[in-house]
Amino acid sequence: MEKTQSVKMVNVSKLYYGKGNPYRALNNVSINFQSGELTAIIGKSGSGKTTLLNLITGIDSANSGKVFINDTDIQNLSESEKAVFRRNTIGVVFQFFQLMPTLSVIDNVLLPMEFGSRYSKKQMESIAYQKLETVGIAEHAMKYPSQLSGGEQQRTAIARALANDPSIIIADEPTGNLDSRTSDKIVNLFHSLAGLNKTIIMVTHDREMAADVDRVVTIADGEVVSDELVN
Repeated sequence: MEKTQSVKMVNVSKLYYGKGNPYRALNNVSINFQSGELTAIIGKSGSGKTTLLNLITGIDSANSGKVFINDTDIQNLSESEKAVFRRNTIGVVFQFFQLMPTLSVIDNVLLPMEFGSRYSKKQMESIAYQKLETVGIAEHAMKYPSQLSGGEQQRTAIARALANDPSIIIADEPTGNLDSRTSDKIVNLFHSLAGLNKTIIMVTHDREMAADVDRVVTIADGEVVSDELVN
């Protein structure tokens, strides 16, 4: 399957203003990410990793530079347009799962689809089961998050991120609360999703895990200091 450029950042800088001097979280960063690729972003706390993710998802805006997602300059979108674009284009996986505890597994996966009008109720339920099958936990569809292991909860969160069939998956420390064996399974799942031509961008502090991806980008002091193909 042919790879295409899905994320392009051009001369992007981000400053935060407080009581003192402005803090430069990103400094003139230019980087591209491709479909069909699992990329790990590593760096110390405060290096700019989360800021980079926030700019890709449109949660935050750059002070200068351009951020293109599938050729769309998201800097030019209004906040409401960004929300719709993000819902249909980008799936986000968090370290702490962020599942709704009062909803069943399948209802958690259904939630993102209910904010749009792309599918009928019957279609949504069918798609939700398909996503749970993709991550290997369809048999737990009617359980609640508290009845699942940490790895199963994270798989539910990944299924939820896949609900609207986004082309890009952003994962912020997705294995931070998991043991090494379960973490390996999650990374293998990300590899399988990259095999479906999705762009997977994962922030991690785990350098061993970063060795099991396609590409490793290292950020320090708001700048990309290395960008290496691993496999």
